[in-house]
Amino acid sequence: MATLSNFQQTVSDILGDKILNIINRLGEITIECLPQHYREVMTVLKENEALHFESLIDLCGVDYSSYRNQTWQGKRFAVVSQLLSVKNNRRIRVRVWAQDDDFPLVESVVDIYNSADWYEREAFDMYGILFNNHPDLRRILTDYGFVGHPFRKDFPVSGYVEMRYDEAEKRVVYQPVTIEPREITPRIVREEHFGEQ
Repeated sequence: MATLSNFQQTVSDILGDKILNIINRLGEITIECLPQHYREVMTVLKENEALHFESLIDLCGVDYSSYRNQTWQGKRFAVVSQLLSVKNNRRIRVRVWAQDDDFPLVESVVDIYNSADWYEREAFDMYGILFNNHPDLRRILTDYGFVGHPFRKDFPVSGYVEMRYDEAEKRVVYQPVTIEPREITPRIVREEHFGEQ
């Protein structure tokens, strides 16, 4: 089996200028690409005999608005895919950056990897990332009337609305959040009084 650096060079040679960056960190290869090259990169990774990444094992959205407790200096949203080549016993990560932070849009890869279907729906539901040409892009984890995208870092912890069953109306109703914020002050234990009642 080729070393990781040889594998990185193979990926770089095959994909050429279709990738923005290739990162070899902690024994893993990550390639980054622009949305206009995303489908082509994913197709080549699947169909090229030297690579043969036949399985998409995960796909998720990421909100980089703050990263490692610092303000991020780049695009806010990315879609990250984890691919597996059983034939070559290799894994690779693909990160594609959505170009518009206010309207994050990436092409769907469901017709290339059919396992991307529900993963893309989850990224849409949780982060608001739209997948162009997805066959059935609708919410998958939250209610159809849900407001917002709960994994975005600017989403309020208590949400915008709450739902409850109204016994008088015999139906589920939505209302503004009634949770009152409270400050929890931790109890301080001093060494000189430790263990006393």
